[in-house]
Amino acid sequence: MTTLATSTVVVPKIDMQNRLFAALSAMFGQEVPLYDRSLLVNAACNRTVCALLAKLHVGFVMSEVELERTSSERHGAIRIGRPDEYRWIGRLFACFAMEPHNFYDMTNVGAKSQPIIATAFRSVIRPEHRVFSSVLMTDYFDPATKTRIEALLAPRAVFSARAKQLIEQSERNGGLAAADADALIQECTNKIFKWTGAARDAALYKELSAAGFKIAADIACFQSHHLNHLTPNTFCMDLYTAAMKFCLGEVDATWFEARARVVLARLVRTADRDFMKLHFKHASLEEIASWQHGAVSESEIHAAAAGLTSEFQKPVFALSGLKHAGFKDFTEGPSEDTPVLLRQDAYKALTEPVRFTEADGSTVDATHTARFGEIEERFYACTPAGRALYDACLAEADAAREKDPSLPKRDMAAYEALYAKPFAAFPKTLPELIAHGMVYARYVPTAAGIAAKNSGTVATSDLAELIRLGYADYEGLRYEDFLPVSAAGIFASNLQQYGTKSTAAVKPTYTQAQLEEILGKRIVDSNVVYAGLEAESKFETWRALGVLGLVAADERARCEAASAAYHAMDVRG
Repeated sequence: MTTLATSTVVVPKIDMQNRLFAALSAMFGQEVPLYDRSLLVNAACNRTVCALLAKLHVGFVMSEVELERTSSERHGAIRIGRPDEYRWIGRLFACFAMEPHNFYDMTNVGAKSQPIIATAFRSVIRPEHRVFSSVLMTDYFDPATKTRIEALLAPRAVFSARAKQLIEQSERNGGLAAADADALIQECTNKIFKWTGAARDAALYKELSAAGFKIAADIACFQSHHLNHLTPNTFCMDLYTAAMKFCLGEVDATWFEARARVVLARLVRTADRDFMKLHFKHASLEEIASWQHGAVSESEIHAAAAGLTSEFQKPVFALSGLKHAGFKDFTEGPSEDTPVLLRQDAYKALTEPVRFTEADGSTVDATHTARFGEIEERFYACTPAGRALYDACLAEADAAREKDPSLPKRDMAAYEALYAKPFAAFPKTLPELIAHGMVYARYVPTAAGIAAKNSGTVATSDLAELIRLGYADYEGLRYEDFLPVSAAGIFASNLQQYGTKSTAAVKPTYTQAQLEEILGKRIVDSNVVYAGLEAESKFETWRALGVLGLVAADERARCEAASAAYHAMDVRG
């Protein structure tokens, strides 16, 4: 087995990560033409959004290179069958600076439950990309079904000897040289994540699917993991969803243009400096502060909507001519006026040809429906108090929707009003969200604050007052993780199956410790990271402004505890 020479330059893991996701996106686009076209739809929407924002924030410029970079973040999903495969997946992602974040028990999300538990692999510090990685829990099933699934999975070899060698080499040497990094990425795109349409045991597949276990059938019967989706991020969810419905032929040009006017007008009203920092991470707070206030007229909004309507009538956007199953009726997550956590939507799962090879060597041609086209817009990370309020609002909003499930198709405006009503309890702006302890933030001292400190005129440690005086600045921390209920909603609406019950004599209980044992490593608690980042920034700001001694004892103790927990996780590298 080769070792890395001391003179060999190791490729930075974040660079490897970006290259991996570019390669996965190219692979997925070849496998699913609708995915590639949906990226074009998103790019057109994002360009229109940026053009209006440039009028609203004079000085904001988004080049094509920056647009591509900002739009290229991806979140994927992969489903894994065996514990040993799952451990290899964890070791693989570590080669790309991606660590497991949070424990998701998808067997325990009410009517949308599925027989999987999961974590999300992402970078702790630069979480542009992430992969929701689930493992099938075979003891969720009755003993006979469990035995059949495990026997089918046992001989599968998703990781080649070469892939394992490269992973071990990266672990020994702290990374890979360029040629070996390329080789590992090729293993990912040629084998580990690649769709082949090759499956086994058509009878088990049919039985699991008929019993409501389509996800289990997807995991157990295929000979590779394959990506189930690869999600881009959008700057304006409601514009994108309307555009996709138009391009898929579900709505006409008149409907789309009217909807685009409504959505873009709403964007112009709400896209303040906090929105800009949230959606355009490359822009510094100093740069954002230098922009001048502009304005966007109603006629400019109408022109933008008309321009998009015309753009989407070009042949390249005729998505209705591609194989598709339509678009979801409604977006998962908070109401459009509540900027927390994330909103996600999708074109529905495609029906694709598969070939089953049976134990006797015979083949069966069939179809499989699992891979769909998700889209996300990410917002602010909630504190435990914010998450509790969100969960309560969501439950009420979902219940209201279920009373009239066809409303989103009949009257989108009425549906949005109905869905937003339970979320009225949530503050709608970042300063209000921070003041009510609903979201996490990061603070920095300003040049004016440093000057005031040097002249001895900073007399308070209250961060809100320091911000008002111009001595400190802030930004909301973006949510980089998952919403199990929303994810389950995406699964359910795409697979037309709304959850399953365990067929075991007693439904098993699953824990984070169990998944950590499978992985062979600790799972990062993202709340500890968010709280630690906020606490560290507070201390840095107070020290820089010379007011640490003025901080109240209870607040200082809370920040010290958050910082200590963050450091104890040893996740900052």
